[in-house]
Amino acid sequence: MKTHLRNITFLAIVFLLVGNTFAQTIGDFKMDETELYAMTKQMGQFMRRFNYEEDQFGERLNPKDPNFRSNEMRRKSLPILFDQEKYGTQTDLQRYFIEDVTKGDSTYMTFLGGRWFSEVSCTFKYNGKDAKVMLFLTVEKEGLGSKWVLTNVYFSEFNKLFPQGEIAEREKHFLHPMSHELDFMNIYKVFQNPEVVDYYASKEFQPDYLTLFFYEIKQGKLVFQHVDSVKFHVLQIKDWYFEVSWFNRSGLNSGWLMSNVVYMPEKEKTNLIKFYQP
Repeated sequence: MKTHLRNITFLAIVFLLVGNTFAQTIGDFKMDETELYAMTKQMGQFMRRFNYEEDQFGERLNPKDPNFRSNEMRRKSLPILFDQEKYGTQTDLQRYFIEDVTKGDSTYMTFLGGRWFSEVSCTFKYNGKDAKVMLFLTVEKEGLGSKWVLTNVYFSEFNKLFPQGEIAEREKHFLHPMSHELDFMNIYKVFQNPEVVDYYASKEFQPDYLTLFFYEIKQGKLVFQHVDSVKFHVLQIKDWYFEVSWFNRSGLNSGWLMSNVVYMPEKEKTNLIKFYQP
């Protein structure tokens, strides 16, 4: 009977120790409770902390709380959302950013606010070999909810199919304006050199890489293997662009953090947004 009780007691202690270790372990490193609370563990949590809808201890604020979305509190808490190994805690850029985004009420992040994109780097098999593909996604409203949808893809093999080429070289490839009078007998020129067939397209033509991606998937030439990394591109904040990346490390500055912050006037964001969502 005593042996039985000792076994039960031993197992109970083991479960307590294992549970305690699990609760304080993230990824491949251990942390104390202070680090665990400080870590920005989810992108949704990053947004809440950016807006100061949640404090640095992981406590969500009631909308009626006077500190909810308080710009004064944001000025104190925003520095911990920077990758401090890159930006430190007192850089001019950081001070300017924080000062700018805490001036008014129009600089909060919203999940369904558009103009933020996820970049998912993946490994695929392409013709039997490993290939790196970057997928770009955005949030789209769906009924009463929302969903992530693919907006673009970057794959080096696709870019090789549509090289920009020199202007002088492109200008050599055209169909004479009187071709219709010859029943387009010269149309064969378009197909003589497949590598430059797109040079005969309209000036407005832009290759649709997402359609190519879906085609190669359907043909079985591209086969998904796994996700390698994820980061986010945020263009919601007026005159600013920043990336949010995952930092798996010990200390009080870890999780989802701003890894690249750039002052970018609104008119300069157009081409960048077109890259993520043509």
